[in-house]
Amino acid sequence: QVQLVESGGGLVQAGGSLRLSCTASGRIFKPNTMGWYRQAPGKQRDLVATITSGGVTSYADSMKGRVTISRDNTKNTVYLQMDSLKPEDTTNYFCRFTSSYNGYVYWGQGTQVTVSS
Repeated sequence: QVQLVESGGGLVQAGGSLRLSCTASGRIFKPNTMGWYRQAPGKQRDLVATITSGGVTSYADSMKGRVTISRDNTKNTVYLQMDSLKPEDTTNYFCRFTSSYNGYVYWGQGTQVTVSS
């Protein structure tokens, strides 16, 4: 079992920045992938970015160029630096942990990001 705790969401003006953090605890094996997704009410959960335990990153086109994902394996923590935020980025952001060892997927509880115009 893996538990994920997210932080860093909040209210920011358009053009501003936020950094989200997600720390994993529990039975953590490598290799694994951690990532960020976002989901508006009534809509599907969409990929923002992922990073493997080896440091390989992947970005969705929706926020590419405005977000940077990174991780600290010593702390089992993934970060999402979000810059040049737009009002349409307003939604809930979820952390995801995928174990390459057994394929299990775990989700965080979500953190709200609100960008005012």
